[in-house]
Amino acid sequence: MATTVIDATSIAQQGDDRHIEVWKIKRLIQKLDNCRGNGTSFVSLYIPPKENMNLATGRLTQELSQTEMLDKRLHPVICAVVDVSYGGENGLSEAITLAADALTNVKFVAEKKLVSKFFEEIAMDTGMVVFGVEDTMKALEIGALQNMMLFEELEVTRYVLKHPTKGDSKTVFLNPTQEKNTKFFKDQESGLDFDVIDQQPLAEWLCHNYHSFGCQIDFITDKSQEGFQFVKGFGGIGGFLRYKIELEDHHLGDGVGGDDFDADTDFI
Repeated sequence: MATTVIDATSIAQQGDDRHIEVWKIKRLIQKLDNCRGNGTSFVSLYIPPKENMNLATGRLTQELSQTEMLDKRLHPVICAVVDVSYGGENGLSEAITLAADALTNVKFVAEKKLVSKFFEEIAMDTGMVVFGVEDTMKALEIGALQNMMLFEELEVTRYVLKHPTKGDSKTVFLNPTQEKNTKFFKDQESGLDFDVIDQQPLAEWLCHNYHSFGCQIDFITDKSQEGFQFVKGFGGIGGFLRYKIELEDHHLGDGVGGDDFDADTDFI
């Protein structure tokens, strides 16, 4: 990329014939102006004497966004053009900050489209979606879950509990209310306390292990209307299946939360 910066005052002072130099400058300015916005590989900028540099760099940014050096396939996906003060990683970080509003809008559009598709599958009763902690995790474990939709602030903790004498272990998923109830951490027959082998937020565990199940994760916020409905009405976790599966009524068994699990508390 070639960038030409011209100081008209300095060039004029260096010539023997000021009128000739001014004429040359005007011709050059005209050529540069004709190139502007035409998708050329030559990016130019003329800065008149005493002009505000911020305005000048703004024009250069606009010119660069139109140059043919930029792959034409990128033009439709440009969501913002911003001016940065630095290069490299610092410049990238500044650009992300300045384009935050535009990037947020892009995220919301994608989120609305995804959640709307999820709702359509439910309305059509296709059997190709799951929701709620228990059913979603069941589908994930058997490899049937293709795309998981996950609320980025999901308040569910994954526990791996081990029986102190028998040595067998089980995995349960508890919300903050359930975590305060000691019955989820006791063996109902012996009354012995389970040993906690592992404890971490479910969302964090999924981020570290989802690839092991051949699944993709799409994070959902509660900022859009569709996202809010997904979080409040469907537990903030669900997804699209690769194929139909039979899900039994796990809510009354040894699934999420233990024997006394209440289906109403499965959702956050």
